[in-house]
Amino acid sequence: MRSIWNGAISFGLVSIPIKLVNATEHHSISFRQIHTADGGRIRYRKVCELDGEEIPASEIGKGYEEPGGGIMPITDDDLAALPLPTAKTIEIVAFVPAARIDPLQMDSAYYLSASGAPAAKPYVLLREALKRSDKVAVAKFALRGRERLGMLRVVDDAIVMHGLLWPDEVRAPEGVAPETDVTVRDAELDLADALMNTLGEVDLDTLHDDYREAVEEMIAAKASGGELPAEAAPAAGGGQVIDLMAALEKSVRAAKESRGEDEGEEVAEVTRMAPGKKGKAAASPAEAKKKPAAKKTAAAKKTAPAATPGAKKAAPASGKQAAGQKQAQAAKKTTAKKATPRKRASA
Repeated sequence: MRSIWNGAISFGLVSIPIKLVNATEHHSISFRQIHTADGGRIRYRKVCELDGEEIPASEIGKGYEEPGGGIMPITDDDLAALPLPTAKTIEIVAFVPAARIDPLQMDSAYYLSASGAPAAKPYVLLREALKRSDKVAVAKFALRGRERLGMLRVVDDAIVMHGLLWPDEVRAPEGVAPETDVTVRDAELDLADALMNTLGEVDLDTLHDDYREAVEEMIAAKASGGELPAEAAPAAGGGQVIDLMAALEKSVRAAKESRGEDEGEEVAEVTRMAPGKKGKAAASPAEAKKKPAAKKTAAAKKTAPAATPGAKKAAPASGKQAAGQKQAQAAKKTTAKKATPRKRASA
């Protein structure tokens, strides 16, 4: 890998010659600007405002625009002569826990490579000291015309430096969070936790740039005169979330299905209790449809037509009628006894 900066790490009185190498690279597809009418390439030419001539890169220098509008030339020698210890040195100023570094400050990443055999021993010394302390080094260095802040840490057996933004370069998140008070219920948090657990972790090495792959397929199809890839269906959602609980439940189910988990496992839902009844859940929509039919059956029984008079049995007598009938039967028996003649006994 080609180095972009040569210097040294200043670690107290220890100096470690190093080379700075880019640790990252971009794989995005670049496009050229063209004239849409004829496909001609659009180019930007650097032209001097005074004589109107195009200037080659070898004749282009730096200048500082003064408040009055004049330009003050600044040469590379002027910048190299600045009384800064960081001009060619990565000066370590402190060692702090990694949690002290705000990720918002993270910028470009660089590998620090030991420059030459004499740098190997102090390089390994600093690397092992960082490992054992479980801390990162905060350093100052100058690169591309300005002094910057950096963080040194160990990755595998190499020392990596992340460029950091200065604290005053990170904006405060004013006006970003919702200004209105929002209450989140425990049930909603439980479903959000369930969704997080279902999604779980991911091996970052398995992630890839779908957009870049789609662009490459489209370019290959146009170059070969083939059929362009079909437009993908719009992603589900995107509208206003009306029922947050329902959306969370569907998300958990979808995440489980995508991972091939048992679809029969139902997500725990918040069940409303039926009014006036304890221990019984509210009827499901299917049961609710059945209930009106049951009511109609009961009503039909009440209003069913009476049987024909011939088929009717005599209704049982009331209490008073039964008493009267008993008295009449007793009177008949008494009368019958009086009317029967008695036989005399023989002498």
